[in-house]
Amino acid sequence: MKDRLKEFGSIQLAKNPGRVVIFAILLFNILFFIIAALVIRGLSLTGTEQMGFFEAVFYTITMILDAGCISFVVSDIGASGTAIAVICLLIVIIGMVSFTGAVIGYVTNYISHFIENANAGSRRLNLKDHLVILNWNTRASEIINDLLYCQGKQKVVVLVDGRKAEIKKEIDERIADTIRRENEALKASLAGKSFLERRLEYSRDKVRNNLIVMIREGDVFSSKQLHDICLEKARSVVILGNELNDSACKFEMKEAADKLDEGNTQTIKTLMQVSDITAAEYSADDQKIIVEVSDDWTGELVDRIIAYKQVEGKCNIVPVRVNKILGQILSQFSLMPELNLAYRELFSNKGATFSVKEQPPVEEVPFISDYLQHHNMAVPLTNMESHGKSYFFYSAKSDHDINATADITDTGYRVKLDRNYWIEKKNVIILGHNSKSKDIMEGFCAFRNEWNYTDGREILDIVVVDDEKSLERMNYYKDYSFVVKTVAASIYDKEKICSTIDEFVDANDEDTSVLILSDDSAPSEDIDANALANLVYVQDIIARRVAENPDFDVESIDVIVEIIDPKHHDIVSSYSVDNVVISNRYISKMITQIGEKEAIFEFYNDILTYDEDDSSFDSKEIYTKKVSTFFKEVPAECTEQELIRALWFASVDPSVPEEKRYPTLALGYVKPGGQVTLFGGEPNAKVKLEKRDKIIVFTNH
Repeated sequence: MKDRLKEFGSIQLAKNPGRVVIFAILLFNILFFIIAALVIRGLSLTGTEQMGFFEAVFYTITMILDAGCISFVVSDIGASGTAIAVICLLIVIIGMVSFTGAVIGYVTNYISHFIENANAGSRRLNLKDHLVILNWNTRASEIINDLLYCQGKQKVVVLVDGRKAEIKKEIDERIADTIRRENEALKASLAGKSFLERRLEYSRDKVRNNLIVMIREGDVFSSKQLHDICLEKARSVVILGNELNDSACKFEMKEAADKLDEGNTQTIKTLMQVSDITAAEYSADDQKIIVEVSDDWTGELVDRIIAYKQVEGKCNIVPVRVNKILGQILSQFSLMPELNLAYRELFSNKGATFSVKEQPPVEEVPFISDYLQHHNMAVPLTNMESHGKSYFFYSAKSDHDINATADITDTGYRVKLDRNYWIEKKNVIILGHNSKSKDIMEGFCAFRNEWNYTDGREILDIVVVDDEKSLERMNYYKDYSFVVKTVAASIYDKEKICSTIDEFVDANDEDTSVLILSDDSAPSEDIDANALANLVYVQDIIARRVAENPDFDVESIDVIVEIIDPKHHDIVSSYSVDNVVISNRYISKMITQIGEKEAIFEFYNDILTYDEDDSSFDSKEIYTKKVSTFFKEVPAECTEQELIRALWFASVDPSVPEEKRYPTLALGYVKPGGQVTLFGGEPNAKVKLEKRDKIIVFTNH
């Protein structure tokens, strides 16, 4: 109880120092009035023995507020002695002098200094089990925002070197926007219910602000200031990497970009200071240190620090390769656009998400087969090791669903798989560039290595349209055999961009994905500007084709738009684009989840990485596969649980040759138009797949 009161007082002092001072002043005055009233009441003499306490309080306040009333007060109390008059004079003097002149000046100065220090964050906090964010970048507010979906109050301390007011505004706007969106969506989903049902369910399920966020300006390299925010008692510490700041000229921007490409020294310095504290004996156990890494030099030094400083059971350091992960995600979305819609939920703390449970190592096929016969609320995925411990991963709406058991009767429902299934050819147009362009191409390389045709045909054709300097920096993509064409065009060359897209779409029978990248090195006022312009061009092409041919399948051109600033989401969505990729949001969601369950990082690494060759399929990924080609015949209508079980047992059927067995679990499905349904929590929900649908599966190939 004592610790909780200290923590509450510390939070209030950090967030509302002025309110604390006002409360202290009021408390002092109340105590002063009470003590003075008790003295007057005790000294009241002849004729006033029955004076009440509150009457004495009244006299005290009267004298302090108006010293001229003292004669009337003494007269009313009684003049049988000088003692009462002397006491009253003393009360007047204390009441006036203590709050006037030099004393008032001193107290005012002290109060001002006290509030200034509290606002500046120079006083020590009393916290534990909180999240600490060191430094600030475009992903930071998303990390805080995703905590809205966590259970219970979430305490966050942000330590930055400046811009406190600006950062506070950014956080407040982001949280308010999320709460508004979520609650408006909830209201819309309840529209068909009675008034009472709507009110009850809305009150129960609405998103509330469960965050306590404290922002402090200071030095992230200062041991004292890190101790002042109770770093040693934090649940998780997130060290964010530097990003390009706005500079006065393009030369300075280029110089800053080149410096960042070489390495991030600030990240290294911060990690060294943090790891020194968290590895100490007095620090809390099982702290997670999540470090953003964007280049090889920084990654190598982080690995060395881990070797020197990581202490099992104390601090576990998790380096997150930001550009590599985002490159893998963007390449996957280009190949299977529906994954963006699925990952939005699976990577978050909302709805069906990835969950982890520590348990002894198991043989996956028999364990999953047994699990599916006794559980129906979660989908078992895979077994992995992390830091010497064994974990099993699930897709579930809550950790409680993982352990929920049920008596499941075999209904005899079966599906037929096409054992010769192969992913169809992929055609991608890339418009623009960003700092992750090389990592995006590496993601395409990994996919091609696993899925390329064995008869000499190419499974992947890519065209890149970008400005001349950016193409030159990438050596015109000559290192990638699947890049069939590069076109030099600035954002103002509309005709050149549109004609290139038209020619590529007409030359291919298969669907085409258009990946529009946002330049993350642009000045803040130009962020997402080029991406939005390219979006207008692509939408003009689609609109023209529909006007020329009303039967044109608009879904034959999948548009994936990367934006950096979440505030531009509404602009992109207004163009009927479902596949808006707020790239920073995915990293933020991952960091939030890693902070809660560290082992899930190994799982993310696995599902985002294709196998290096097609000789063995060790890693497991998430795919969207066409119902019309993945199954020999469209499955009959069934329940979620029947489809999950039927697909699993068909994929591991021992009567099928081993080289044709790819253990597969159904996570959900996608309807034309982008309507996504993820399984979990409603095992008896009906599923009716059709030819044009795509099934979301977790498999090794």
